[in-house]
Amino acid sequence: MSTDSAQGLLHLDTLDYAFPVVYFITIVVLGFLVKRATRTAGDFFLAGRSMPAWVTGLAFISANMGALEILGNAANGAQYGLSAIHFFWLGAIPAMIFLGVAMMPFYYSSRVHSVPEYLRRRFNNATHMLNALIFALSQVLIAGINLYALALIIHLLLGWPLAFSIALGAAVVLVYIVVGGLSAAIYGEVLQFFVILAGLAPIVIIGLHHVGGWNALAHHMPDTTHLDTWEGTQVGHWTNPLGDWIGLAMGEGFLLAFGYWTTNFAEVQRALSANSLNAARRTPIIGALPKLFLPLFTVVPGMIALAIIPHLGQANGPSFNQAIPSLMATLLPNGVLGLAVTALLAGFMAGMAANVSGFNTVFTYDIWRPYVVRNRSDHYYLNIGRWATVIGIVVSVGTAFIAASYNNIQNYMQMLFSFFNTPLFTVFLIGVLWRRTTPWAAFWGMLAGSASAAVAHFVAPSMAWFYQGGIMQNARFSAQMANFYGAIAAFIGTAVITVVISTFTTPRPASELKGLIWGLPDPNSPDAAEALQGTPWFRSPVLLGILMLIVVVAASIAIVIWRASL
Repeated sequence: MSTDSAQGLLHLDTLDYAFPVVYFITIVVLGFLVKRATRTAGDFFLAGRSMPAWVTGLAFISANMGALEILGNAANGAQYGLSAIHFFWLGAIPAMIFLGVAMMPFYYSSRVHSVPEYLRRRFNNATHMLNALIFALSQVLIAGINLYALALIIHLLLGWPLAFSIALGAAVVLVYIVVGGLSAAIYGEVLQFFVILAGLAPIVIIGLHHVGGWNALAHHMPDTTHLDTWEGTQVGHWTNPLGDWIGLAMGEGFLLAFGYWTTNFAEVQRALSANSLNAARRTPIIGALPKLFLPLFTVVPGMIALAIIPHLGQANGPSFNQAIPSLMATLLPNGVLGLAVTALLAGFMAGMAANVSGFNTVFTYDIWRPYVVRNRSDHYYLNIGRWATVIGIVVSVGTAFIAASYNNIQNYMQMLFSFFNTPLFTVFLIGVLWRRTTPWAAFWGMLAGSASAAVAHFVAPSMAWFYQGGIMQNARFSAQMANFYGAIAAFIGTAVITVVISTFTTPRPASELKGLIWGLPDPNSPDAAEALQGTPWFRSPVLLGILMLIVVVAASIAIVIWRASL
């Protein structure tokens, strides 16, 4: 659906408008209240490392509940069906647990301000600068996705032009991030988490009632492949909407998932703000629990929309991105409609705030301070961070129009992850596990990985491998499968170049790598004593992670059994 034809889709009354107005006022006031405690650059960028685990855990998952989580996965639910659950149970939770159990000790104990800073200390300035620039670019591109989705809802709500709606959404996020920094973003994200769930729940409840329940929803799907999770993933002759099991397991479940959740600073930054190493490790694991249930609020509404919205995803109907807004207009009464609109606005603001707060930290600590203006006061860098926030939001206004050109923004997002996150994760993993990895090998390895992903992305549409049944004439091309294999290409390209160059270049001495690689702890780390102390079982990241994995496996089996019973 074009943006012009979408005008007037939502018909709101005074009560409906009251919800978003009160929310916007609350979130801006929250920023000004937090400003009182934001006195240093450390307060602005890392919330003074003072947050309890339950706050950082909810902020961790809320920061991900932007356009990608809500509109994107609802679009996936409509386009791909139940297989979209893989983006949560396979493509998120295992990686979140790995981050908490294995990776956070390196980040938190080394007292880095960002993921690129870790690369500087592990490798060299060139690798650090390359990753800082790549991360900054990726964050404004992803922020543009959230901003486009936010503007789309404002456009549907009021009928205002999309360009004006984008500017308005950017202005609101700008105010409370510039004023309060990361603390404002985190407290706002905790509030947004509960608002999002409260607003999306009526869509699920009323939608399932409208179609007649779970089994009736299954019978409304266009074909049985929309009910497949692991079914139909045979290599070379796949019928599953997301492709074969190699792409799912290796591309999505390992590379894209681990690349995003373990190296994306917009997420890691929330854990770094925790008040202890144990709290930082539990942060992503706490966030994994609500992640388990989020398909109910995203994928399922997309499937409901496919069942009841005429021509969804077709040339003469709404795009897949508009699955949830179309459901809202069709199913929700006034009052409840306003709450749902507020939930969407909250989600997009949470996602964009995470991107912008990550951007301003990396711009200030990893680009401006070490390479542009050095040795200035803390107050100077605090102000640079605020100006970086303005720059990031202004640039994201432009990238929002790139996102607007995609029928399914999740396809666009996963493509970005294969370009940016997978090469970084590969270098990070090799560098942590193999002491012999050299600085220049990491630099050229990341460049090779991004180039490999780009080549894979452009050649995939001309290969029968990515068409259902291996037949190009079928015309059912899986963009997500192409993204999965793009990540595999990035991994291979990065790993080969990194290992080969490391073989012929000189590594850094072990004395410079304490606390930065596996098996070489730093005894002088501020968290060394805590790491040696025992923790109560209910605070053990390892035990909590294992329990979470058991629950995910059980839920996956239950879905397969339900599918077989139909």
